[in-house]
Amino acid sequence: MTGASVSIISGGASGIGRATAERLAARGDRVVIGRFPGDPHDAGLTLERVHAVGGEGLVVDLDVSRTDSVEQFVEEAVRAFGRVDHVIAGAGILRRAPFESMTDAQWEEVLQVDLHGVMRMARAAAPHLGRGGSITAISSIAGGVYGWQEHAHYAAAKAGVLGLIRSIAVEYGRRGVRANAIIPGLIETPQSLDGVNSLGADGLRQAGDYIPWGRVGTAEEVASVIEFFSSDASAYVSGQALTVDGALTVAMRD
Repeated sequence: MTGASVSIISGGASGIGRATAERLAARGDRVVIGRFPGDPHDAGLTLERVHAVGGEGLVVDLDVSRTDSVEQFVEEAVRAFGRVDHVIAGAGILRRAPFESMTDAQWEEVLQVDLHGVMRMARAAAPHLGRGGSITAISSIAGGVYGWQEHAHYAAAKAGVLGLIRSIAVEYGRRGVRANAIIPGLIETPQSLDGVNSLGADGLRQAGDYIPWGRVGTAEEVASVIEFFSSDASAYVSGQALTVDGALTVAMRD
């Protein structure tokens, strides 16, 4: 590819998405940061980090549960920068709900964002991706490796992301477009710090006792793997899922 690459990122207002935008901008990518209007986190702070590393980018409203919003997001990226090279599908929500009392609406809300949102991002961007382009989706150890009580909808969505990515990798291989997934372990982000729907700060601290690395991961550590998947260093890597978890999922518990 010639010229600076363009990376589009859903879920770019905080956490892994913010760290990814900063990292890709630092290497010279122009980044388009998806901002959900109802997100309490400020995507403007992400853009400030992009500018601080000498990068170029813009923030665009994005609701991955709506096809029209995703299509407009991609179109805005193409209008602004003329191309799309790398897709990072990172938007996600987390809701605690016991399975027996889970409503269809609760199930659908999570699936629409965490699985269907990945599909919409990939589908809308695919016509613009050429040889060397990439799609990277965020799965989770919940669903990607483990089950998680009171989070069946989330785990189902994250497991579905893996099948989706493998199929995209096969379908777009002849075009030279790679598709891979990240399976983050316990990573400190605003989502995991939510004590109502996730582990919360205390739970994350306790997790360090049984993670072989001795601590939970950081958003920046996940972003470094996303950078690898969206670079020529992974030129022959496609259809894969890489777990980033400090050896949590391979450790035998005492």
